[in-house]
Amino acid sequence: MEDNVLAAKVILTGIIAAGSTVWGWFGWLVVLWGICMALDYLTGTLAAIKNGEWSSATAREGLWHKAGMIMIVGVAALTDCALTLVLRSGIAEFPFTHSVMLTVIVLCWYTLTELGSMLENAISLSPNNAPVWLKKFLRVAASKINDAGEKIAGEDGDDEKQP
Repeated sequence: MEDNVLAAKVILTGIIAAGSTVWGWFGWLVVLWGICMALDYLTGTLAAIKNGEWSSATAREGLWHKAGMIMIVGVAALTDCALTLVLRSGIAEFPFTHSVMLTVIVLCWYTLTELGSMLENAISLSPNNAPVWLKKFLRVAASKINDAGEKIAGEDGDDEKQP
């Protein structure tokens, strides 16, 4: 039995090391976000079933929401690629530096919002069993990341401005 546990630990460590070599920290951020999206969908489904509110239409809407998030992360990644090419080529100058990848900011913000949604679902399943401060912590952290993105973009916080 101990040999099997040791073998499983070695295999798991090898998988994590190989993943880190291939993906680096950015890849693990993407994996974390993907896990959070799946767990949010699962916890939302469980909460809806528990409360007798599950419907296929609502479940589909949740999947469309996740698909939209994936597309937005794709837009951020393509924007990073385009900005990097433009800045390296010297075609144009921007009133900002491209020192922080937009994709990282978007992924961090989405991950925190998914965690917040998972917490709300978990509270729906077990309302008396959650730290009161955790929801506030996640909301403040997501807000700070949002503020950092707005600062990089030079926005004054006006959500009406669209490209």
